[in-house]
Amino acid sequence: MRWLDALAKKPAARADGSGAELMADAYEASSSGDYSRALAIWGPLAQAGVARAQNNIGACFTEGLGVERDAKLAFQWLSLSAAAGDKVGQRNCAALYFKGEGVEQDYARAMELYRAAAGQDDGPAADMLSWMLLEGEIAEQDYPSARRFAEVAAAHGIAASMTRLGMIYHNALGVERDPVKAAQWWRRGADRGDADGQAMLGAALHLGSGVTRDSVEALVWLTRAHAGGSPRAGRFFQAVRAALSPGQIAEAERRAAVPLPEPAP
Repeated sequence: MRWLDALAKKPAARADGSGAELMADAYEASSSGDYSRALAIWGPLAQAGVARAQNNIGACFTEGLGVERDAKLAFQWLSLSAAAGDKVGQRNCAALYFKGEGVEQDYARAMELYRAAAGQDDGPAADMLSWMLLEGEIAEQDYPSARRFAEVAAAHGIAASMTRLGMIYHNALGVERDPVKAAQWWRRGADRGDADGQAMLGAALHLGSGVTRDSVEALVWLTRAHAGGSPRAGRFFQAVRAALSPGQIAEAERRAAVPLPEPAP
């Protein structure tokens, strides 16, 4: 989890507009690893009610950045940030409730906070909600909402949600089964480095499901997925290799070793 993301590219300031320059200074300090200096800036701002500064202090206590790790202090600061309506604070506080760190585990409260953050267009919170609603282990399954939140997260470039959307269309979870859309979403996730998306795209290419069958390209993606630790790659990885010539395998391995290009926004 990126506890300290979005600190000062759009700095959070107090209602009267003060604090933005200080938040930017603190961001520069934290970016260079000088968390002591960053905390010295965030402290007075947090005491004055700047919600993002409260989140950042909580994140430091969560990760042990410039201070000793302390889950209870992390929760105290993150709960203040969440109560003030900061979406990153809401998401990070939700994570503590979800894990039971610094506070008693409470999945219902975690969902409330994830929903609040997602309602403010927070991509990681939407991704987490999508997973929870699709799996149905922690919350009641809700396929339409799982898809909607995955789309929000995907719009923020979150690869896991792109792969999840592929699974939703592949398995017809609240939608008509659509192999083409499934493969399109898997490709988007695969291009951004999601190992499960790479595995599913490789399987689709091997089977010709929603895409033109191409066993060499299938092995390219399955090789990447296998290297990335996806358990989904195992079923197809050996089967595809067995169907190819040594030359084709060598070509696939060569292409798989090439770093992925930066995805388009």
